[in-house]
Amino acid sequence: MSTNEKPLTAAQKALGDFAPKLVELTDGVLFGDVWERPQLSKRDRSLITCAALVATGKTEQMGFHFPRALENGVTQEELVELITHLAFYVGWPNAMSAMGRAKELLAKASP
Repeated sequence: MSTNEKPLTAAQKALGDFAPKLVELTDGVLFGDVWERPQLSKRDRSLITCAALVATGKTEQMGFHFPRALENGVTQEELVELITHLAFYVGWPNAMSAMGRAKELLAKASP
């Protein structure tokens, strides 16, 4: 990579040339526009996104968004509490799956 080239985004790494339009929308609209809107902080957006992933059982996407939440100021304790709280609203199986994924991901994120 030359000094002028930007590093590849997560979408570019995951999908490359396989789904270029989806990569373009992910990078340009989702992360370039929606995540940059000033009405909510990135921390709040991370909490909302993680809650949506837990609620819908999207454990694969948690691999990106749980560590990102930590980068955006959500603490490990808050993420665990978010999942615990949601167990009563979105179902025990979703919460247990999410907690297992969080345990795996947060162990990697710990120093």
